[in-house]
Amino acid sequence: MTRNTTPPPFDAELEPVLAQAGISPTLLPEHLEVLRGPGFTPSLEQLLEGRPIVHEEHLVPGPAGDLVVSVFRRTDHTEPGAAFFFTHVGGMIFGDRFVGVAPVVDYVVEFDAVVVTVEYRLAPENPAPAALEDSYAALVWTAEHAEELGFDPSKLITIGGSAGGGLAAGVTLMARDRGVPALAGQVVMYGMLDEHNDSISAQQIDGIGIWDRTSNETGWNFYLGDRRGTEDITSYESASREQDLSGLPPTYVEVGSAEVFRDEDVAFASRIWAAGGEAELHVWPGGYHLFELLAPDAELSKAARRTRGEWVRRLLAR
Repeated sequence: MTRNTTPPPFDAELEPVLAQAGISPTLLPEHLEVLRGPGFTPSLEQLLEGRPIVHEEHLVPGPAGDLVVSVFRRTDHTEPGAAFFFTHVGGMIFGDRFVGVAPVVDYVVEFDAVVVTVEYRLAPENPAPAALEDSYAALVWTAEHAEELGFDPSKLITIGGSAGGGLAAGVTLMARDRGVPALAGQVVMYGMLDEHNDSISAQQIDGIGIWDRTSNETGWNFYLGDRRGTEDITSYESASREQDLSGLPPTYVEVGSAEVFRDEDVAFASRIWAAGGEAELHVWPGGYHLFELLAPDAELSKAARRTRGEWVRRLLAR
């Protein structure tokens, strides 16, 4: 049977924002240097402006030297509550710890939460498992310093978007298998989970949107190098390879209907259910990759943030 590769339509409000942004859908290896500039999200100063939030940096031990982590808290933070460990957007190859963190920093005010985000090493200079092991080391440090950072260690949640969504899934699997740290939940936002890049959604999103099929090839090739497609890839590096998704904490998965990662994210949630686990899945109709970051005032973006926040609120109320 011939596969239909006609892509789903973009949301009517989101589509003109994408056109005005003028962002190329396709990333080739020679474009990497240009991409390693400003991200899609506000600067640190803009994240903090006019809000009762303080930011501090820590150097924490990593597998290849010290790692920089940023910690966000309310200025009047006193009661230990939730903490969110964030891994950033960037295809494993660009971006910094602030790219994509804005919707998570909102939880500092909304839930009086602590947010920790790590500066993990990037490929191709540092191929897998560098970003993964950096992220896991910073997650363990976060859990071990719960009292110092001011959160309840029983309410630690991993969260990440795009490449960071893949890293969130990877470190959550590592935490399950290695026994530490205990996690209250994980949030996978439009996650990069499958190095095969051969799903129907990957074939549909080709030359359109943001981060199309070719961009995904570029990211995975830089990240995994010559090991890509071999049996040497671990399920921590490409979560779709994990055969046993039992024993995971409650999981929230979201993705746009018009992006490369749609099918692999839907499959991830489905396989958690098949393993008897708990997952909530949202596929946002007409959403392209990173739509909530590129068009934060669009109704679909507001709905995505609101729905994610409601899930977090229910989780923390347990």
